[in-house]
Amino acid sequence: MAIHKGMMAKAEEFVRREHKMLIDGHWVTAASSDRIDVVNPANGKVFTSLSSGDKGDVDRAVDAATKALKSDKWGKITPIERSKLLWKVADIIDKNADELAEIESLDNGKPYKFARMNDVSAVAESFRYYAGWCTKICGKTMKLSRPGPHHAYTIAEPVGVVGLIIPWNFPLMMAGWKFAPALAAGCTCIMKPSEETSLSVLRLAELMIEAGLPKGVINIVTGYGATVGKAMTEHKGIKKIAFTGSTRVGKEIVNSALGNLKKVSLELGGKSPVIIMPDAKMETAVPGAAMGIFFNSGQVCAAGSRLYVHKKVYEQVVEGICKMATQLKVGPGYKEDTILGPLVSATQHKRVSDYVRSGIAEGAVIATGGGHIGDEGYFYQPTVITNINENMKIVKEEIFGPVLAVNIFDDIDEALRMANDSDYGLTAKVWTDNLSTAHYLVNNLDVGSVSVNGGGPPDNNMPFGGYKQSGWGQELGEEGLRLFLNQKSVEMTL
Repeated sequence: MAIHKGMMAKAEEFVRREHKMLIDGHWVTAASSDRIDVVNPANGKVFTSLSSGDKGDVDRAVDAATKALKSDKWGKITPIERSKLLWKVADIIDKNADELAEIESLDNGKPYKFARMNDVSAVAESFRYYAGWCTKICGKTMKLSRPGPHHAYTIAEPVGVVGLIIPWNFPLMMAGWKFAPALAAGCTCIMKPSEETSLSVLRLAELMIEAGLPKGVINIVTGYGATVGKAMTEHKGIKKIAFTGSTRVGKEIVNSALGNLKKVSLELGGKSPVIIMPDAKMETAVPGAAMGIFFNSGQVCAAGSRLYVHKKVYEQVVEGICKMATQLKVGPGYKEDTILGPLVSATQHKRVSDYVRSGIAEGAVIATGGGHIGDEGYFYQPTVITNINENMKIVKEEIFGPVLAVNIFDDIDEALRMANDSDYGLTAKVWTDNLSTAHYLVNNLDVGSVSVNGGGPPDNNMPFGGYKQSGWGQELGEEGLRLFLNQKSVEMTL
């Protein structure tokens, strides 16, 4: 019996097999033999299971990664050889893109067409981008201030064995954001995907091995954060943790990493503001603001979940977004007309529902949406909430669902004050046709990234990261590579 009508045979064959962990080039079961059920978020039914790893499995993975770090087949190869391997990974991803997108859609719930067009393509391009950096990792020579003949320079070296912990909202894309720069730097890796969405990452690992990565260079340990994640952050053999996920868990990781003061980079939560000025082009601002929160069912760290609209266009904007929200097709990811898939799990569905109820209890008004859809699965209506104040939980806390809180402002400084009144500082969006207004907002918004009049998903060449409790460090670009490098200073007296 097919998992869903029309599912390609290759993807279904992978999904139905017994899923193991990758350690030292071998697919192995967890030492405990425990399993984790995998649920289809479109119908709430279990369709396969994962190995549930623990500390012993992490120990095995660290041993393998440590051995591979200095091996002839990885640690001693030339930068151009490393570059060619990453390029081969990108090519094999492209070759298997349809299958990867289908697995991602089934496991996460997102529409297949978006997984294929955005997520899988982004993974391949991350590997190609960082393949180019392999031959450009270098130090500097410099003159010293004190007298005497000296030769002084720096060397960039791989951090070593790194632990990569990724979330469930963009499993493939986040795997690419972590694997590609870490491997380009010459590190070896242990990745823990989310227990909610591990399947596409396991298939990606198979393809990376097929592309020629030596054994032990990448390892995948599936399991829960409280066991596998904690073991990774506490392990003395892991020299760095790169984490994407919630701010709460990010703080726990920092505490766990104190044992050997390992390096930590964190891409955390967001409560991103969107500001629509009265001179904005409404034909682009309204759909832009709508899809800025509803895309991927709002399960995006950079989602524009707080909307601030000038009083002159407030009613027009709210009416336009509400109309669009009611027209978006919500359904299983495999259906061609689906725009929004389900939320990832029953837990996430309850979380979103609870936040909306809390807003109502505090006096907010549901302009549209605000409820469950259908008889099965974790579907939630695109929701717009008005009559808010800045102290409400729905304004202060990250919901991670298709829920937009809308407020009104009189002048630009009031909009800035509300936009910056947040513990988070990941991204912001501005809609205006006035260049001076745009620059004023860009220069005064307390966030790591700002897009004006549109923008798209993060680009490999642009650093991505947040201020305040949205994280430490920036991914992508050269900055993303430097996260996985140590710098050594050398001075020779001649």
